[in-house]
Amino acid sequence: MPSRVAIYPGSFDPLTNGHLSLIHRGLKIFDGLVVAVANNRDKSPLFTFEERMALIRGALGDEQRVEVDSFDGLLTDYAKRRGIHTVLRGLRAVSDFEYEFQLANMNRKLDPEFDSVFVMTGERYFYVSARLVREVASYGGDVSSMVPPNVLAGLKARFAERGGKRP
Repeated sequence: MPSRVAIYPGSFDPLTNGHLSLIHRGLKIFDGLVVAVANNRDKSPLFTFEERMALIRGALGDEQRVEVDSFDGLLTDYAKRRGIHTVLRGLRAVSDFEYEFQLANMNRKLDPEFDSVFVMTGERYFYVSARLVREVASYGGDVSSMVPPNVLAGLKARFAERGGKRP
């Protein structure tokens, strides 16, 4: 990995165009990114770790400056293991800032060397969230403008497997 690297963590269930926008914008700031798929025990994911990682890799194509990985536990512990001291986070609205501000301060309490860089989500995607994409897709709604083509195919296949039933 290049020298100035940040972690971009998230559930990415599923990856959205908003996530992709943030990855591309993050690459203008950092030499490389580790897109780290988080195991959130409080959520029941639509896609497995492996599926989410494959969807991210498929959407990124041959982008060499991005590594896709997964982690379980505290982000600061994962970052220490990786020797990375910066996290990239996206903000869509004031409500995001409040949560992210608390999270950033908790991370700094856990590791004083850990920094957070906040980037505003592009205006085309400020309303897009993975949760909303899952919900709309589960009802057969058109999310083609909100997710990369490979993710759209994955969503259609997953809901077809379930007989169109919601997660």
